[in-house]
Amino acid sequence: MPSTTEIEAAVFRRLLEHLDQNKDVQNIDLMNLAGFCRNCLAKWYVAAAADGGETVDYEKARERVYGMPYSEWKSKFQKEASPDALAKMDQSHKH
Repeated sequence: MPSTTEIEAAVFRRLLEHLDQNKDVQNIDLMNLAGFCRNCLAKWYVAAAADGGETVDYEKARERVYGMPYSEWKSKFQKEASPDALAKMDQSHKH
C-alpha cells in the first residue's frame, strides 16, 4: 500500500505531465483562473525543499516544472498576454 507521500508525489508528477500536455494554457490564464501558475509550483518546490533542509535553486525547480529551462519554454510556448488577461491579473493583485 503506497504511503501518503508516495500518493502525493504521484499526483504532483501527474499535474506536471498534465501541464506539459497543455502548453497552450498560459501562466497568466492559470493565475487568473486558479490563483497559481507553473512559476508558483516551482516556488513551492523550492520552499518544500527548504522545509526539509535541502537547497534547490529556483531555476532548477522551474526546469523540473517546465520540463526544460524556463527560457526555452518561454521562447517556444509563451504567448503575449491579452489586454483582458493583464487587466484581470492587475485587478486580482490589488486585493
